[in-house]
Amino acid sequence: MTESRPVRVRFAPSPTGMLHIGGARTALFNWAYARSRGGTFLLRIEDTDIERNSEESLQSILDSMRWLGLDWDEGPEADGNYGPYFQSQRVHTYQAAMARGVEEGWLYRCFASAEELEVQREAARAAKTNWRFDPRFRDLSKQDAEARHAAGEKNVLRFRVPEGEEIVIKDHIRGAVAFSSNDMEDWVAVRPNGMPTYNFVCALDDSAMEISHVIRGEEHLVNTPKQVLVYRALGLAEPEYAHVPLILGQDGKKLSKRTGDTALGDYITKGYPVDALFNFLCLLGFSIDDKTDVFTREELLQVFDLKRISKSGAIFDTDKLHWLCGDWIRRMATPSFTAAVLPYLIDADLVSPDASADAELQSLVSVFQERITLFSELPAQAAGMFGELPEYDQKAQKALQAEGVSSVLQAVAKAVDASSWPMEDFSATVKTVAEELGLGMGKVMKPVRAALTGTLGGPELADVVRILGKKRSMKRLQECPSALEDSAPEG
Repeated sequence: MTESRPVRVRFAPSPTGMLHIGGARTALFNWAYARSRGGTFLLRIEDTDIERNSEESLQSILDSMRWLGLDWDEGPEADGNYGPYFQSQRVHTYQAAMARGVEEGWLYRCFASAEELEVQREAARAAKTNWRFDPRFRDLSKQDAEARHAAGEKNVLRFRVPEGEEIVIKDHIRGAVAFSSNDMEDWVAVRPNGMPTYNFVCALDDSAMEISHVIRGEEHLVNTPKQVLVYRALGLAEPEYAHVPLILGQDGKKLSKRTGDTALGDYITKGYPVDALFNFLCLLGFSIDDKTDVFTREELLQVFDLKRISKSGAIFDTDKLHWLCGDWIRRMATPSFTAAVLPYLIDADLVSPDASADAELQSLVSVFQERITLFSELPAQAAGMFGELPEYDQKAQKALQAEGVSSVLQAVAKAVDASSWPMEDFSATVKTVAEELGLGMGKVMKPVRAALTGTLGGPELADVVRILGKKRSMKRLQECPSALEDSAPEG
């Protein structure tokens, strides 16, 4: 398959909920194909489900796509010559195709009730045959059908699927995929209220917007032959197709809330680095080569090709995602990392709402950059670095209540006070104290860490002391035993 016309691709979500992780991956592949080919990426909102649409969902989709860096050339809040880009505003454009379908006979009026249809389906199931719609209305004359319609009898417009035809889809990912028209029912193209259905308007909109390639999820493959028949009935140029694999949970089943978050907004809220999530979504069915896992957007666009997308389902490996998150966080420049974690520090009341990512805060958070995989993890790890005295966790309290700890801490505080500042080698100072007291380094370092940070884990103590400064370091070493004593329950 060769590209004989300008590349125009689209992502067409429904504003009935947050952007699904699978939808985000589809949008990303469309965006990457357009950007790698110098083409156009179009955003179309399929909002004909009036009862379930919401402005909140629409805004969430737009915000999520912007966060992921998937800028669109045409669509909501963007200029374009192929609008409107909301399907609900395009209803008038479908009337001519509907009228033509009725006139030419490839659309016909069906007056069967839902109860009648279910009886027919049950009979087909019992006979273990494919259900073919009752030909009573398929063969009803146009004159009789229009008379009943004019009289107000409720009906739908069905697409008359031709019999005995093979419909071959030349898919960029799956190769040639064949469908037999004998396995297809005469599907509803227009509902009783006059609103066209998805397969009908999708084909009309894609044609009107001159979409060259339809890149979408594998679950839409069953819709493709129906849309192809609409193109052929109207004599329209068909787009090329690429159906990307399903995203599977680690249980091998279709990704669902049972196996992890499915909405992109959840990952944004929890502090996943955008570059890591972008990178991970690319790996769900696509690869640059057999050894490269970490790559930039620019590197992706240099090699992106639909033929590199796998046919098989892509496993949503959360361990790999978290590994990528840590890798991308370590790659960040300190100012960018500080700006990314600042909102989480504010939410945790560790800094004021008007705090900025200044040099002092950058110095503090930088020592944790190697230790976290999500921005949201930083407040819990860095909490002990804020304020005059930290909160002591249970392990720190136990270490501080051991026999002789008060003398150890006072000796370290005295040595710190006597040292030049900033200290050149905190570990050497502590080692000297340990030797003077006749104790092993562990007997000294453990309570010192507990006193300085409120926990037994964390960054190098030299970094802790540097960030706390002399005054706060001395205060924590000298006052933590009494602070613990003061907070102990009476009795």
